[in-house]
Amino acid sequence: MAVEAPQSPSKPLKSRRGLPWPLAFYATAVGKKVLMAVTGIIGFGYVLAHMLGNLKIYLGAEALNHYGEWLREVGVPALPRGGFLWLARPVLLIAVILHVHAAWSLARISRRARPARYATQDYLVANYASRTMRWGGVIVGLFIIFHLLDLTGGQVNPDFERGDIYANVVASFSRWPVAFFYVLANLALGLHLYHGLWSLFQTLGFSHNRFDSWRRQFAAVFAAVITLGNISFPLAVVFGVIG
Repeated sequence: MAVEAPQSPSKPLKSRRGLPWPLAFYATAVGKKVLMAVTGIIGFGYVLAHMLGNLKIYLGAEALNHYGEWLREVGVPALPRGGFLWLARPVLLIAVILHVHAAWSLARISRRARPARYATQDYLVANYASRTMRWGGVIVGLFIIFHLLDLTGGQVNPDFERGDIYANVVASFSRWPVAFFYVLANLALGLHLYHGLWSLFQTLGFSHNRFDSWRRQFAAVFAAVITLGNISFPLAVVFGVIG
C-alpha cells in the first residue's frame, strides 16, 4: 500500500481581487516599471527646465532674479502669486516618493528572484551606471533635501536673502565644501539620468537592435548636457567667473 508523502503547507498567495485597477497594476513588476517610467519623465522634464532657467545666471543678477519673479507670476491672476510653484512642488514630491518606492520594490523582487550563485556574475556583467544607481539615488536624494534648505528656504545658507536668487547662489557656492558637494551630486545625477533614460525607453518598448544605438546616444547626450550645465554653476563661482 503506497503511502502518500505529507504535503508541506504553503502560504496562500496574496489575492489582488478587490483592489482598484491602478493599485492592482502597480502590484505587478510591470506596473512598477511603468510607474518608474512615468515619474522619470516628470523628473527629466524638471531637471532640464531647471538647468535651462539657471543658465540665466550668466546674464547677470537682474536676469536671474527676473526669471525667479516670472516663475512666481505664472498663472496670475487665475492663480495667486506663487500658486504655480505651490502646485508644482507637491507633484514633484509625489513623483519622487513614488519613483523611490517603485525602485525599492523592484530591487526586492530582483533579489528574491536571483540565485546567490549568480550574484557575482551579474555584478560583473552590469555596466557602471547600473551598478551605481542605488548609491547614486541616495546622493541625489540628499542633494535635493540640501538644495531646498540651501537655496529655497535658506536654512543652511547664512547669507540667504529672500528673492535675491543670484546673491544666494553666489553666497552658497562661495563655500568650497558646498560647491564640491554640488559637483559630486550632479555627477551622480548624470549617471542616474543616463541609466534612467536607457531603462525608460526599454520600458516603453523601444528595446530593439534598431533603437539601441540612438537611445544610448540620446541618454548620454541628455545626461551630459544636464551634468555640464549644473556643475558649471558652482565652478563658475569658485573660479570667479560670476560673483
